[in-house]
Amino acid sequence: MISMMLMPLGILLPGSVLQSDFFAILATFVAINTVMYAALAIAKILPRVYLGDLMPGQRRRLETRSIYPQTDPDTVATPRDGEESEVTA
Repeated sequence: MISMMLMPLGILLPGSVLQSDFFAILATFVAINTVMYAALAIAKILPRVYLGDLMPGQRRRLETRSIYPQTDPDTVATPRDGEESEVTA
């Protein structure tokens, strides 16, 4: 009676299957797959790293490509309807 109550619900494999080479290879594949999936999930969460940010060097343009003309740092612009177009400090 007690042995019937202790009987697990589900299918159990015999010890010979658990000791086989096929089962060991399958368990290794599942372990590697789990580690790879976890690494990809963590990599997806982290911010993206660009290689250009890691390499030193000056990567600035020699000329501005802005729609606004380049002004001297000491020049202050005034409103268009004012008497002077620029005031230097």
